[in-house]
Amino acid sequence: MEHASVPPVMITRATIAAAAARLAPQIRRTPVFEIDGASPALNIPVTLKLELLQHTGSFKSRGAFNRLLTATIPASGTIAASGGNHGAAVAFASRALGVTAEIFVPATTPATKITRIASYGARVIQGGDTYADALAACRARQAETGALEVHAYDQVEVLAGQGTVGREFELQAPNLTHILVATGGGGLIGGVASWYAGSAAVISVEPEGCPTLYNALRAGRPVDCPVSGLAADSLGARQVGALMFPVAQAYVAEAVLVTDEAILAAQRLLWEQARVIAEPGGATALAALISGRYVPPAGARVGVIVCGGNTDPGKVVSP
Repeated sequence: MEHASVPPVMITRATIAAAAARLAPQIRRTPVFEIDGASPALNIPVTLKLELLQHTGSFKSRGAFNRLLTATIPASGTIAASGGNHGAAVAFASRALGVTAEIFVPATTPATKITRIASYGARVIQGGDTYADALAACRARQAETGALEVHAYDQVEVLAGQGTVGREFELQAPNLTHILVATGGGGLIGGVASWYAGSAAVISVEPEGCPTLYNALRAGRPVDCPVSGLAADSLGARQVGALMFPVAQAYVAEAVLVTDEAILAAQRLLWEQARVIAEPGGATALAALISGRYVPPAGARVGVIVCGGNTDPGKVVSP
């Protein structure tokens, strides 16, 4: 895979470090956990970053808080489009800072995620069948109200906030050589790759039904992609973010795709070995390892970000 000759400078380690200091009073330092490789499906030790234990059940709170804390929020509050996790994060951050929030969701958003968004006091509006539809509806409403838009992945402040996951992971597990990250619109991997900046190999993992970064890297530009499959509610962007794409060209070592069956297997492994209940998007990065879609080189020390846990436990835990 070709890499850009000039690394992007918009999101730097200094930018991310500043975001980490800003966010420290608002977010959790999520733990790491090592799976020892005893499972036949996973024959090497893997260090998990349990970001699903973040406020609202995903990494998204980092970007949401960083956006809100670096902006002037109007009286009309905040507004966002989301498949679920980002909306919950914006609602949570808005409530914490004493402002109102409107969240537009597509028809694919699970009821459990809608309930969580509403529990933080936000107004939830269904805006079409896909995330792209919800985003269009959100922006039409924003033009009316003047509310502060918090984009799910394509804003500098959001990317920098998500980059604090990478900074924290490196502090907790400094010897890792390969980091696997699930990709949807690219906010998480864009931030994480900006932090590591080539010092560790960052691997993108996407479902076969949502190949946004995989297709973009091959096309040399963001392109429209289909959105389907088990993890579409959290990884179902139609197109990867424009701001993170040059970051990916410079710093993402490889992009791989996994099946829904592999994602289900990763969810089961996380439960069986770590008693962790991950949503499909949260288990996607690990799915690349257990399915063999990504095989680390000999001697690699591998980390995986488990990025979300907003799902019905009954869908993961067998009765």
